[in-house]
Formats: sequence, structure tokens, C-alpha cells
Amino acid sequence: MRQYIVDAFTGKVFHGNQAAVCVLEEWPEESLMMNITRENNFSETAFTVKEEDGYRLRWFTPGGEMVCELKGERVVLLGKAALFSVSELVL
Repeated sequence: MRQYIVDAFTGKVFHGNQAAVCVLEEWPEESLMMNITRENNFSETAFTVKEEDGYRLRWFTPGGEMVCELKGERVVLLGKAALFSVSELVL
């Protein structure tokens, strides 16, 4: 696992809002992702794994995974960690 700490909404290191981005080879148990999120103690930690058609993203806060149901479909809510993980993968 590679983990990055990003300083969102700033161009200066150690400023802005911190979030963690974890790049994984495969999905671990949800309990491990929650433990990593709680250990990081940031408002958000994003986990991403490369799959056949691109990258899949899961986003956690210390309270749990951020998802909601919209018309019967599971929808991931995006926060700054999620957005910065996408930019990390693209760049």
C-alpha cells in the first residue's frame, strides 16, 4: 500500500485541509480500512484500487464509509480525499 497525505485547497505544504489517499493492489477487509482511517485521524481517507475498467474509489471518515442510496443505486459521496486521489492517479 502506498499512502499519501495531501494538503487540500492550498499550494503550501502543511497548510490547507489534510486528507489521506491510499493506493492499494487489492481491496482489504472493510475493518482494516476503518482502522487505517481512524489511525490517520483526518476527516477523510480515500482508498483506491485499479480494476479492469479504471480505478475504483472508496471514501471513509472516522465514522464510516461515505455512501448513500439514490433511487436504489449505491452512490459514493466525494470529499477532498476522493478528489485528490483522482488527481494523484491521473498525474
